[in-house]
Amino acid sequence: MSENPRAFAPGFLFGAATAAYQIEGAAFEDGRTASIWDTFSREPGAVLHGDNGDVACDHYHRYPADVALMKELGLDTYRFSVSWARVRPDGGAVNQKGLDFYKRLVDELRAADILPWLTLYHWDLPQAIEDRGGWTVRSTAEQFTEYALSVHDALGDRVQNWTTLNEPWCSSFLSYTAGIHAPGRTSVTDGVLAAHHLLLGHGQTVRELRARDASLDLGITLNLTVAEPVDPAVPGDVDAARRIDGQFNRWFLDPIFRGAYPTDVVEDIRAVSPAAIAALDEATLPGDLEAIATPLDALGVNYYHGEFVGGSPDPHAPASGDAPTTREITSPFPSHERIFWHDRGLPRTNMNWEVDPAGLTTLLERVWREYAQPAGTVLYVTENGASYDDVVDASGSDAADGSGAAARRVHDVERTAFLRAHLGAIRDAQDAGVDVRGYFYWSLMDNFEWAWGYGKRFGIVHVDYDTQERTLKDSALEYRRVIAARAIDVAPASPVGEAAAAQR
Repeated sequence: MSENPRAFAPGFLFGAATAAYQIEGAAFEDGRTASIWDTFSREPGAVLHGDNGDVACDHYHRYPADVALMKELGLDTYRFSVSWARVRPDGGAVNQKGLDFYKRLVDELRAADILPWLTLYHWDLPQAIEDRGGWTVRSTAEQFTEYALSVHDALGDRVQNWTTLNEPWCSSFLSYTAGIHAPGRTSVTDGVLAAHHLLLGHGQTVRELRARDASLDLGITLNLTVAEPVDPAVPGDVDAARRIDGQFNRWFLDPIFRGAYPTDVVEDIRAVSPAAIAALDEATLPGDLEAIATPLDALGVNYYHGEFVGGSPDPHAPASGDAPTTREITSPFPSHERIFWHDRGLPRTNMNWEVDPAGLTTLLERVWREYAQPAGTVLYVTENGASYDDVVDASGSDAADGSGAAARRVHDVERTAFLRAHLGAIRDAQDAGVDVRGYFYWSLMDNFEWAWGYGKRFGIVHVDYDTQERTLKDSALEYRRVIAARAIDVAPASPVGEAAAAQR
């Protein structure tokens, strides 16, 4: 640690995050039935190498050891999701064996003095519900609320922090409009309807949980970005950035915090798909937007990279970060014509995503000032991480257990730098007055990375998928050091805050 470390306030939470389908495995054990990802991963070309989550990290059977790893790292909190397909298979009756798994997991966390942070939906909709229309129909929002209350019946006395949805942009537009994620539909109308019913399910669930127990901490997690024009003086570039911000950020922030969909984005979508907006108007019943805007205690911000866009093509345009596929896919943005991504020379991860820590500061300031602060909602960075081409080094000294085996190390220099820089960006936001109270690295361990299968590694813990051996990467060792010190030795950005944003 440097001579002048920047301390985090007492009570700031250091955590890590995972999702059920990505790590649990045990896909068809103890009553669990197929989710849309079980089905989608078996569709030819949908997932790289035909990978699936049947085994994944085998967390279902290995959770005690995984919790012990969390304790070794010094984590204050662990964000995990519950599998709807495990708790209420096919969307039907409660499966007690499924609930019992989460009881055991939560009890293990509490025994290790790790705060459980529960997410109710991280994309694994029961396939049977999708067969009845999925998120495009209103009944799914109702079923989601029923499922959520079933989880609360089992865990309400053990869990204080509840998140309804993870990244509804992904489970609507990326999934129902772009076809990139399960269930793989390619319809603007379906994406718009899915987004509305996801938000409706969120709002209804917050209302019901708060009515049961006013002391719960309730929130939602959104993936958000900073959309910047290539040239702020060029109208086409400015409009491209406005439309990305509108379709990615404001389509969800505005109804949650302001009780209305953004008018400009409604008109953007109407211009390309009048049927989609007509369907949204028909689906939005009296009281829906009021339910969606039910006040929240916490907003989770997931940030990975920014968007640098213009109204004309870049001859050196960056490659897409989407997994290669032979399937028909399209843009997740209904209004995507005359939007082009440009390269600004920043380093990139092996997902081809920009590494832009300053963007996190800018984003947190904007969301705090325009949305969270007026509503009395605090912020958490609930996902932030990077995938790189990790290499296991087994040439080190003997393992500490005296087995004579070579010590395994993963010298992930780039991820370690990424982690440090983004923790520094959070401190910059705090210095600018933003009330951000925690950070969850994505992910605790390497896992099934959706359409990329096992081809991308985000974890600070390496997983050998053949043996299920876990190895702390150098990034994990650095995170452990930061948590122990409760401070980061990263110099403040200069200048800090809105002035910095203005110079970007």
